[in-house]
Amino acid sequence: MSPEAHSGRPVVAAFDFDGTLSVRDCVLPFLERLAGRRGLAAGCARQPAAIARATLHRDRDRFKEVVVRAALAGRDADSVHNLGAVFADEIQATHLRADTPRRLAWHQRQGHQVVLVSASLGAYLHPLGRSLGVDAVLCTDGVVGEDGCYTGELEGSNCRGPEKERRLRAWMAETGIEHAEIWAYGDSNGDRELLLAAHHRTNVKDRIIAEEPERPS
Repeated sequence: MSPEAHSGRPVVAAFDFDGTLSVRDCVLPFLERLAGRRGLAAGCARQPAAIARATLHRDRDRFKEVVVRAALAGRDADSVHNLGAVFADEIQATHLRADTPRRLAWHQRQGHQVVLVSASLGAYLHPLGRSLGVDAVLCTDGVVGEDGCYTGELEGSNCRGPEKERRLRAWMAETGIEHAEIWAYGDSNGDRELLLAAHHRTNVKDRIIAEEPERPS
């Protein structure tokens, strides 16, 4: 099947973010910017039971819940979002890969729907997604309470592993394109299910991705 999707179906290009579009993981740097290293460490230390459970089960999602709660709980959402917008500008200016954003732009020129599907945090990924002109951002978000402050809990599950495919399928169904042809880009085990769900899959780890995919000979 060619990149132009001669089947006539709509096309969705789903991109992981950390390590796929960016040159580094962005979650911890943002949380450290928000709470400071000492504040983040202190917030984690106040959750010994949660850390013990995460350690016992070697559960990355639980570890993330601990760290996010340490940084976000009780913080004014507007202040977090303002910092997220500044952080997004910095990422776009200095921490994007040279190759994969060009592939993302190629998909946009083809008229494909482009979606970020990432465990990164919505505080900065939503404004970055708007700047990149993508059609949707499916990511990990914190819960904001009625008082306008973060509760410290995650809104749903961490957007990693099987959750990435579930979020993408749900968005496609809501958009009315559940039978679309899927292109997916990732770089880690956390992207496995997303990549396996795609008709065209690209693991970008330790590779330089051409601006345009190779056309069939």
